[in-house]
Amino acid sequence: MGSPTNKPRMLHHAAPCTRTHQIGALLLVAATFFITRLLDGSVARCPETFQRSPSDPLVRFADGGSLSWPAHGYGTHLSLKIYVYEEDEIDGLGVLMRGRDGKISSDACVKGQWGTQVKIHHLLLKSRYRTRKKDEADFFFVPSYVKCVRMMGGLNDKEINQTYVKILSQMPYFRRSGGRNHIFVFPSGAGAHLFRSWATYLNRSIILTPEGDRTDKRDTSAFNTWKDIIIPGNVDNAMTIDGSSLVKPLPLIQRKFLANFLGRAQNKVGRLQLIQLAKQFPDKLESPELKFSGPDKLGKKEYFEHLRNAKFCLSPRGESSWTLRFYESFFVECVPVVLSDQVELPFQNVIDYTQISIKWPSTRIGPELFGYLESIPDDDIERMIAHGRRIRCLWVYNPEPNTCSAMNGIFWELQRKTRYFHQSTETFWLHNGSIVNRELAEFSRWTPPMPLP
Repeated sequence: MGSPTNKPRMLHHAAPCTRTHQIGALLLVAATFFITRLLDGSVARCPETFQRSPSDPLVRFADGGSLSWPAHGYGTHLSLKIYVYEEDEIDGLGVLMRGRDGKISSDACVKGQWGTQVKIHHLLLKSRYRTRKKDEADFFFVPSYVKCVRMMGGLNDKEINQTYVKILSQMPYFRRSGGRNHIFVFPSGAGAHLFRSWATYLNRSIILTPEGDRTDKRDTSAFNTWKDIIIPGNVDNAMTIDGSSLVKPLPLIQRKFLANFLGRAQNKVGRLQLIQLAKQFPDKLESPELKFSGPDKLGKKEYFEHLRNAKFCLSPRGESSWTLRFYESFFVECVPVVLSDQVELPFQNVIDYTQISIKWPSTRIGPELFGYLESIPDDDIERMIAHGRRIRCLWVYNPEPNTCSAMNGIFWELQRKTRYFHQSTETFWLHNGSIVNRELAEFSRWTPPMPLP
């Protein structure tokens, strides 16, 4: 009786192997070998490709070693497709970029330490990894200059919250994935807390932020090390241009102070301690009173001239754990000393921070710190400065094809988070591959506004 497993087998007799067959087999092997070598060579020449031995350290500073992302978990070359939402594509998106009256410009928002929200958006618009086809996108970028808009009075907190909820309800792809493949930039110490309902709506989305801990005024931190990406702060463009920066570093022998702290007290314990220590040890620690308005306002050039005049730049915690001074110090070649226990630093899979900086317990700020810094030989300081000089390109938001840039680092970290399949609590699928909602409507028929996952 017939079942597929009981069918009689068809027997075939093998043809005799002749000399012609043997020669053909040898030619096939040889051709395969040369084609493989050719392909390997073309991959090695790709500027976005890194090949490395598993035993190599993630960053090799000595003997001409190069900075590279580990192949394990990242792949050998970048292969991304990112869709960037247009300002007029989603009702309300323009409000998060220009304010309720539409009068705030991107030029005004690109300045200062929060300028990454503009720079990342503009670089993505010109990126080779941008796609205009939503169906083929690995990620969706949601542009917003909300930190700048809020600072300039363009929106208040209630308006920000309402506008975010409004735009998210118009994004079918956000609902399909639960936001897992959507990218948001929150460039300040407040992080995603600028959107009060972030924990409800963005708890699965990818957040790009310099802030890894904002618990001093909140119950919880918005940063999740498994899904979010720490990005460098926005160093002034005038300092990041090699060979023509606004202020040049000084030789160690010409630097007047052992260390400096250039920042406001903000009523924070660590900062108040440093200001008192500067009065106690004025020949070792410089901590001038910073004025940002009036006739005694400290200009950009004067600020960096102060910063370069010490061997070590102290970076204590302020309102949040990160400080722009950490990144600025690399461009005046001053070794940063981190005095913020909860700080999170970018690109930890490729940078060994022990070679370019010092992290000291914030609970031990005092004369003991100066004794330790004084004990470090100038040769060791020069070595740390040289190492920092080689990786500081990762703090710069340069356009492609710069392979050492903040954007390139972000691309590699995003690639690690690429998903093939997308689902959420509001997404279902059928035997024929159809993606449907709770009403069994196919994805192509989902119309806004939609209930959010």
